[in-house]
Amino acid sequence: MHILLPMDSENVQEAELTKIEDAKVWAQLHIENGELVEVQHATQWENFEWPSGCIVVADSGEYVWPFMELNMLVLVAPFQRTIDDIVEAYLFKELHELEY
Repeated sequence: MHILLPMDSENVQEAELTKIEDAKVWAQLHIENGELVEVQHATQWENFEWPSGCIVVADSGEYVWPFMELNMLVLVAPFQRTIDDIVEAYLFKELHELEY
């Protein structure tokens, strides 16, 4: 599974999830068999080689229609901000699906 994250920095250890409109960089996490395999970065979310199946956002009020039109699952991370926290929450199904 490839998961898309709007981030405030390319520094994997210090970057935090941010609102889509404030994203300085996009991270794409490749999770396979319950493990984080790879983290890639791009300046635009459309620039990744592999399509993402999911996007994680910081707030349920964000404008996510472009992602929904591509049939991406939209998950909300209400408290998780770092990549490690988001991966853990994803694996333990602690992220919330967007409510319409």
